[in-house]
Amino acid sequence: MNRTEIWRLEKYLRNLFRLDTITIVERPKQTDSVEVHIGGEFVGVLFKDEEDGEVSYAFNMAILDMDLPEPPASRS
Repeated sequence: MNRTEIWRLEKYLRNLFRLDTITIVERPKQTDSVEVHIGGEFVGVLFKDEEDGEVSYAFNMAILDMDLPEPPASRS
């Protein structure tokens, strides 16, 4: 992805989530994807897909079970 795409994607995500701490970081060995960070912390990967002359982007965010809070006793 080029810098213009990265800027546009970052602007879009910041507006969508109303969060100015979202940044997009290039991946040194990958040209079809970038990293998404919030407040400097890695949260996922954004992939570019070009097919039949159309461009789309897919955001992949993994959430580990161990990172989730424990539910209240009444919601188990």
